[in-house]
Amino acid sequence: MRRALRTLLSLVVVGIIAAYTAGLSAQSGWTTLFDGSTLDGWNPIGDANWELADGAVQADSGSGFLVTPRSYGDFELTLEFWVDEPANSGIFIRCADAQSVNDRNSYEVNIYDTRADQTYRTGGIVHIASPSSVINAGGQWNSYEITARGDRLQVTLNGTQVVDVRDTQFSDGPIALQYGAGVVKFRNVRVRTL
Repeated sequence: MRRALRTLLSLVVVGIIAAYTAGLSAQSGWTTLFDGSTLDGWNPIGDANWELADGAVQADSGSGFLVTPRSYGDFELTLEFWVDEPANSGIFIRCADAQSVNDRNSYEVNIYDTRADQTYRTGGIVHIASPSSVINAGGQWNSYEITARGDRLQVTLNGTQVVDVRDTQFSDGPIALQYGAGVVKFRNVRVRTL
């Protein structure tokens, strides 16, 4: 009888904790875009070989994007990424054309340590703003916090703000994760509308 009571009490406590945690997430307004177990909610564009492994989505050949079906205007986006040294990737936001994502019809928050033109290396927004700090991302997990509010775009890489700029080219659109070269992994992708 005591064992059954302990088990029941344990289940109740776990349920309360789970409900509380879910409530906090809902209250804060965050939506998980990638939870590590499924690519539901993403539209693949191109021929990148996206696959799930160890709680991340990764690619190492082809070329392409994972694109959200929903558009976002003002938002905060957080995610973690891992790339090897020669990788070319990026986070495209406010994409004007979800079927043909590129750095001329979107804001591309770059992931490219070895870019020939270092002006828009990892942390920069291609064609818009250079990163204020050089942070090499290769071979480790890194975090991005990207905020788009009106014409203001802010990028924080591994806790260091590297871009704070104003630009009016794009006001809303889907979010896209890019695979261009090397090994690229993403995990813990979340968004909150503002």
